[in-house]
Amino acid sequence: MSSESAGLARLSMSLPAGLFRQLDLMVAERGLPSRSQLIAELIRHALAEHESLIRPDEMLAGTITLVYRGERGRVRHQLSQTQANYLKEVISSQHVVLEDDQSLEVLLVQGPAIRLKELCDAIRRVRGVQQLELVTTTSLLPPLHDQGVTPLPSIGANS
Repeated sequence: MSSESAGLARLSMSLPAGLFRQLDLMVAERGLPSRSQLIAELIRHALAEHESLIRPDEMLAGTITLVYRGERGRVRHQLSQTQANYLKEVISSQHVVLEDDQSLEVLLVQGPAIRLKELCDAIRRVRGVQQLELVTTTSLLPPLHDQGVTPLPSIGANS
């Protein structure tokens, strides 16, 4: 057994023929090398979603993608206020203007699953938000600031 496959386990499964054909079509359309790669991706997504449901304190990282109508800045202002209420969870956001007075915004988030769900619920309550999707992973971002590290002296400072 090669070292690459040492961490792999085999799974045998039966699927209805129609579902099997759809799976193969999806593999082909995505240009993936195997069904296994697609199934592993789908399982990772399902496990992250499951963790958020059964372990609300579990730390997750992910993105919140939303589409909303501009309505002269009112929606943007309310979204900004909502994000301010979740400063610990919202790491960054990117906003682009779409056609027909619509905007697309992607938030990079990290925090306890329950807080991310609360954030999504608060955003959904903003009138004008048309679509919202939270995608999470149990892999986390490294700490942004380490409180125990002594800062380097500034350039030109005397020792």
